[in-house]
Amino acid sequence: MTNLRVLIIEDDPRIAQLHQRFCEKISGFDVVGIALSISEAREMADILEPDLLLLDLFLPDGYGMDLLNELRAAGQEIDVILITAAKEVAAVQQALRGGAFDYIVKPAIFGRFEEALHKFSSYRSHLLPGETLEQSDIDQLLHAQHAPTTSDKAHVPKGIDPLTLNKIQQVFNNSDNNGLSAEEVGAEIGASRSTARRYLEYMVSTSELSADVVYGNVGRPERKYFRHRP
Repeated sequence: MTNLRVLIIEDDPRIAQLHQRFCEKISGFDVVGIALSISEAREMADILEPDLLLLDLFLPDGYGMDLLNELRAAGQEIDVILITAAKEVAAVQQALRGGAFDYIVKPAIFGRFEEALHKFSSYRSHLLPGETLEQSDIDQLLHAQHAPTTSDKAHVPKGIDPLTLNKIQQVFNNSDNNGLSAEEVGAEIGASRSTARRYLEYMVSTSELSADVVYGNVGRPERKYFRHRP
């Protein structure tokens, strides 16, 4: 899967650089530019064709949602995560009505930032040209921006963190399903082999993954995990 292209639109250079560093820690995303104003963002969006805007609402020469509406009216297939200090109900309502994928209140915390980008990546991975969607797929797309509820988390057993589980799910969403070992998955998410294996075996138990023993070139058996295919 090709990395998603991100354009950061933020008038404070230090905050923009912080958000860039956050993006660089998350696999599957490339920051293609930083715009400090609406006018810069307009030009960069036209040339760089990003998939996602990390957009502030209040910029020196305009309002962030106006830019988003302008780009969409011009036919750009683009999504937005707002990162703003605005907490007013009216601002949130306007953002949701304007189709913002997520809304993060400044100062952005990395955990919340990472969660938003992982959910966006999962959302985009379902939108493949020519594919058809089941009702469950559509439900997941429509509600992808909402964090898991307490009742959802209650179904996850002790020792399984929902955010780590989501990271591993994303690894398999981005793979070609030739099989991954616990060591390979651990390297992808920055965890130990034993931690990765615990989550992988849990996903096998829920039928989200299947497992098989694969013999390598030197004949050494290795347990590999695959996305479950009915």
